[in-house]
Amino acid sequence: MPKMKTSRAAAKRFKVSGTGKLIRNKAYKRHILTKKSTKTKRGLRQDVVTDITNAKNMKKILPYI
Repeated sequence: MPKMKTSRAAAKRFKVSGTGKLIRNKAYKRHILTKKSTKTKRGLRQDVVTDITNAKNMKKILPYI
């Protein structure tokens, strides 16, 4: 059986926490930041745990992470 390939796009976007959950960055922080409040931008800085409905699919495309 050949090795499974890791999706490089997903590998750059997700990391695994100590408990095995997938961590991702929040969206909407790339551009058009002038109309967003400081509070909103500060909230977008924090990482968040990937939703459990998506985590199963992400684990398939990230077999070695």
